[in-house]
Amino acid sequence: MPLETIRFDVQGHLKTPEERLLYLEAAFEDGDPALVAHALGDVARSVGMTSVARDAGVTREALYKALSETGDPRLSTFFGVIKALGLKISVAPDQDAA
Repeated sequence: MPLETIRFDVQGHLKTPEERLLYLEAAFEDGDPALVAHALGDVARSVGMTSVARDAGVTREALYKALSETGDPRLSTFFGVIKALGLKISVAPDQDAA
């Protein structure tokens, strides 16, 4: 008998600001730019892509493209999305780098 599976949808786990923040923190800790862009896209979709795009100063279509699996958002788009999501970026020393 084949194993029955259901598709995982992260949107069901990004309902609160705290859940979104933890999700993005995990993506940033991984350090893969493509993963960060994808996670930003997931969070933007959970909030509402139209309002995030408007607040970030880009079109909704451009935001979908920039935050897609093959997208590579410009730094201005990245910071615009971060601000539109009510977040800020900070820098800290890497304790593992010596």
